Amino acid sequence: MNTSSNNDQPSQGRVKANAWSSDLCECCMDINSCCLTCWCPCVAFGRIAEVVDRGSTSCGVSGAMYMVIFMLTGFGGSSLYSCFYRTKLRAQYNLKERPCCDCCVHFCCEPCALCQEYRQLQHNKALDLSLGWHGNMEKQARLAASASAPFAPPSLQAPMSRLN
Repeated sequence: MNTSSNNDQPSQGRVKANAWSSDLCECCMDINSCCLTCWCPCVAFGRIAEVVDRGSTSCGVSGAMYMVIFMLTGFGGSSLYSCFYRTKLRAQYNLKERPCCDCCVHFCCEPCALCQEYRQLQHNKALDLSLGWHGNMEKQARLAASASAPFAPPSLQAPMSRLN
């Protein structure tokens, strides 16, 4: 039985969508992100939003917005807010809308959706989401700089002297 949707098939001018690095219910693949999304979804969402927005919003602001929306509306409002970021993430990485539409994924299983998105960002760019967007960009710049100058001369130290 063919279960692929129309989004899986390339058509004129469209590129075939990529698969997610892990399935929605594979939360235990990374126990750290699983615990974070279950017990502190506002922190997990904030980290995801900061990276998806490429640093234009901070983890703290996004996480606080998520928590305020959750406190005022419950999971319905916060799921809608986080669904918007799932759609942005999918567009950035050309990912399939799986297993169903983004809003249904977030409304039915918000922690699993956040956990899958967290794992995806760690997998795709080998990011450390705890560093945030700017921290990861600085880390990549340092790695690039050290790779371009592998034979740097050793630093010179002042000679030792004897003080009386």
